[in-house]
Amino acid sequence: MSILDRMIAEEKTGLYIGGEWREASDGSRFGVLDPATEEEIATVASASPADALAAVGEAHRAFEPWADTAPRQRGEILRRAFDLIIDREKEFAELIVGENGKAFTDAIGEVRYGAEFFRWFSEEAVRNRGEVYRAPGGDKRVFVLYQPIGVALLVTPWNFPLAMGTRKIGPALAAGCPVVLKPASDTPLVALALADVLEEAGCPPGVVNVIPTASSSPVVKAAMADRRVRKLSFTGSTEVGRLLLAEASKRVLSVSMELGGNAPFLVLGDADLDAAVSGAVQAKMRNAGEACTAANRFYVQGSIADEFADRLTKAMESLQVGGGMERGVEVGPLINAAARDKVAALVDEAAGAGSVMTGGRAPDRKGYFYLPTVIKDVARGAGILATEIFGPVAPIVRFDDLDDAIAQANDTDLGLISYVFTGDERIGLSIAERLETGMVGLNRGLISDPATPFGGVKESGLGREGSHHGMQEFLETKYVGTNW
Repeated sequence: MSILDRMIAEEKTGLYIGGEWREASDGSRFGVLDPATEEEIATVASASPADALAAVGEAHRAFEPWADTAPRQRGEILRRAFDLIIDREKEFAELIVGENGKAFTDAIGEVRYGAEFFRWFSEEAVRNRGEVYRAPGGDKRVFVLYQPIGVALLVTPWNFPLAMGTRKIGPALAAGCPVVLKPASDTPLVALALADVLEEAGCPPGVVNVIPTASSSPVVKAAMADRRVRKLSFTGSTEVGRLLLAEASKRVLSVSMELGGNAPFLVLGDADLDAAVSGAVQAKMRNAGEACTAANRFYVQGSIADEFADRLTKAMESLQVGGGMERGVEVGPLINAAARDKVAALVDEAAGAGSVMTGGRAPDRKGYFYLPTVIKDVARGAGILATEIFGPVAPIVRFDDLDDAIAQANDTDLGLISYVFTGDERIGLSIAERLETGMVGLNRGLISDPATPFGGVKESGLGREGSHHGMQEFLETKYVGTNW
């Protein structure tokens, strides 16, 4: 029996509130589609604003006992959850493929990456260290404490349904904060499966609550307006992030946001082309390009631009496209019809400003597929360069002057991640310092790791996830003045 069949049989496709599975207060449900077949695979309960407030209430009741729970005990629960996920990695991967569409190999990678956040923060739970130091006047000591902020509302996207959940749940629970998780409506099943695992791992009722909904805006607004909610952690588009920031300003709510990206990928003339092409495929095609870290614009020095484009084209053409569970598939469908149509429109526009080397169309089959695409010699200023593509499309721009290429790379309001490939590490580090992004991959196409601070600058977000910074997002700083 698959994990989905078991969830349906055990009636675990409802809301998970206060340690109980329940239907929505108005009885409503919504369907979950398989992007590869466009068919419904399950229905889940659709939370109302009233359900959101019920979840907040349960989390609030759980707050003091959970904050008082020994850090080691909180950590052990997260560690057991890590073990359970790893033991069931194939089941979780199949569930991800079913509702998200990504290739099975990508899904396995996400399960292992996502589970690691529980292991990492199980270790961080015991490292909430305060400070004691002598005041400058020399007449007293200063005490600084870091205390859990309170009930945290977590809003996660569809592109990494497991990892985006664990990346937020892990640090919140480690810090002593109960959570209300609102997963994306395209991918609610993995979030519900996570709730089941955390309960099995020993998480007390109310510490983790999951409220899928087809009415995200009113549900999130209702929770944010509740004074018992003290934290919002959101991953999603910059456009939605702006709206949530405006809403959060009404209560001066503490927020952490990981927003959109427009990652430049710079290839210098002295780069190892084999490594650069391999890194380009890795940075571009993870999850079929549906990642905020995906390389979005390729700036290649003129002396190697033709050869790089030819090699990348061959690499992209070799990728097998199909349903995520089909044998040998490396590129699955996009999440829905709107996503596919957006990518198609961007490519159609860019084709007039460059040369399509491969792809450039959707295959003739059911599902939300789009072929891996390379567009060579894209004109500077083309619309596709200013848009987060979120699909398997690589537009290539030639450059001759490195300073100009860096200026083009920085010519965006977004600043999540960038990539640089060069044979001279000294030059690479110098470029990394000049690029206006929160993360830089230097001769690497994949740098995400639970032990590292993930986040951007400019309009790509606020705060960091992962590393020791991740737990700090869920802690308040308290200074205690004494006469000692």
